[in-house]
Amino acid sequence: MTKKLKRKLRNIILGAIIFLCALVIQHSASDINVNILLGIFLIAYFIIGFEVVKKAGKNIVNGRVMDENFLMMIATVGAFIVGDYAEAVAVMLFYQIGEWFQSYAVNKSRKSISDLMDIRPDYANVLRDGKETEVDPDEVQIGETIVVKAGEKIPLDGIVIKGNTTVDTMALTGESVPRDLIEGEEVISGCINLTGMIEVRVTKEFGQSTVARILDLVENAGSKKAEAENFISKFAKYYTPTIVVLALLLAFLPPILIDGDYFKWIYRALSFLVISCPCALVISIPLSFFGGIGGASREGILVKGSNYLELLSKAGIVVMDKTGTLTKGSFQVKEIHPAKEASVSEEKLLELAAYSESFSNHPISKSLKEAYFHGAKETAFDKKRIGETKEIPGYGIETHIDGNVIYVGNSKLMERREVSYEQVEANGTVIYVAEGKQYLGYLVIGDEIKADSRQAVEKLYKAGIREIVMLTGDRQAAAQSVAKELGIKKVFSELLPGDKVEKVEGLLKEKSEKEALVFVGDGINDAPVLARADVGIAMGGLGQDAAIEAADIVIMTDEPSKIARAMEISRKTLVIVKENIVFAIGVKVIVLILAALGIASMWLAIFADVGVAFIAILNAMRTLWTKAGKKT
Repeated sequence: MTKKLKRKLRNIILGAIIFLCALVIQHSASDINVNILLGIFLIAYFIIGFEVVKKAGKNIVNGRVMDENFLMMIATVGAFIVGDYAEAVAVMLFYQIGEWFQSYAVNKSRKSISDLMDIRPDYANVLRDGKETEVDPDEVQIGETIVVKAGEKIPLDGIVIKGNTTVDTMALTGESVPRDLIEGEEVISGCINLTGMIEVRVTKEFGQSTVARILDLVENAGSKKAEAENFISKFAKYYTPTIVVLALLLAFLPPILIDGDYFKWIYRALSFLVISCPCALVISIPLSFFGGIGGASREGILVKGSNYLELLSKAGIVVMDKTGTLTKGSFQVKEIHPAKEASVSEEKLLELAAYSESFSNHPISKSLKEAYFHGAKETAFDKKRIGETKEIPGYGIETHIDGNVIYVGNSKLMERREVSYEQVEANGTVIYVAEGKQYLGYLVIGDEIKADSRQAVEKLYKAGIREIVMLTGDRQAAAQSVAKELGIKKVFSELLPGDKVEKVEGLLKEKSEKEALVFVGDGINDAPVLARADVGIAMGGLGQDAAIEAADIVIMTDEPSKIARAMEISRKTLVIVKENIVFAIGVKVIVLILAALGIASMWLAIFADVGVAFIAILNAMRTLWTKAGKKT
């Protein structure tokens, strides 16, 4: 609990004790002086409500009159004027109790996220001139070596150059199973080193590191408001002055036109003002979204704004990239087929393909290098053999090896370079190789479907997703094979990055205005599509920076099933938001009518204000509890 909350609680308790003493005196001592009694009630009132009166006064000076502080002040001061001292203090007491619980709820939800994302490292042990120096992570440069001991947070992204260990990635990915790290592997900031000591060569400055990017996402998530939140802001802007005008009319028109009893109608108007405070809406709606974002973060799903959480709940079409999203993206060379008319061996064909792809970081390129060099490091390449290299997006690579022009890529590249080749259908990605105009053969690269991809598709259909579409740059046969295994009915294959955007544009035109289109991808070539979709989801928060920047939601693990989980959380959040709106407005309207008719007392007014807000906030906090499969 914060110091401010503790101080407020002390004031409430002290004021409540004095208030109870005043009530006892009022009912037991019939001959007590009215002014003394008023003084005791006023002491209790100012101890409890000084903060509200102070805020109302400041807002009036600054020209911001119409807020809940003003409503509470005018209602309670009015109650004192008409002689209802006890009710005036009681209204302020219960209002402040409600405010305290509201602040406590917000503080609790923020702390939940803060604890979850408590991954910012406090220091880094950097090796300089052979000595280990403790510095701020911001001071470490790319290329420097840091030492991470057992039990410490890994402060920066890099590559392990010495030592082996096990790391806890729970805060980043939501995964409870530790991950083993060996020399040569990449390590990300924010993980906790569990066992051995390691030395890491830094590859990113702290500002660009995984931990900094995640913290930025969470901290700025509230900056983009959902439609429901914007509705509340607009609602409050017009609601407060309307209520004040109605209260004034209620206080003075009926006495003039009906019975002349100003006391009765002013009391009703004051009750009307107390009831009208829109606290339940103003606080519980943003808290609901904040809780939903926090609950999602706990499961390794980072939502960049409440507007995206709201849009996700309306998802009707889900478009998914194949490689790296539904499949692991860890390719292997499955088949090598030299052309009959070309006098090259399998080894030679693989060698030319591996050398051609030597400067590319594409998963297929890595699989070719891995197959030829059997895990040897990049230094095993004789780079002198390689001349000018040109990568042609969506086609392949054109390289000069030993002075000869080598083409390695898909069928489009062969056709583009007018190579007479053999069209092949295989269960995998076919890579064609040619030397000049001479066709040398092809290799088949296979990708493995992720363990929960099938489950993800089933969950999405069960969640009411109208259509699931798979996009890929792969050949039609390989794409259809994956789609059939996963149960996806609509597939577009052999697409260039620009083609993916066109397909998504077409699907956006087809969908209804009430539903949203979600695109899920992981690669740098997915960035334009992620940005164009209603909601872009980047798979694997440890993946391509461009994809993560363009996405609206980032799934920190490589589990496609988390897409359905994110939708489940978003829908639950929106249900709670709608419940709060209907409940708060419904109760307010009923009790406002009762107050105008003189049926509602000031005590019922207190419930309509504080009670409704408190119930709505407790309901909003349910968004923090998002255990899979648990009905709420």
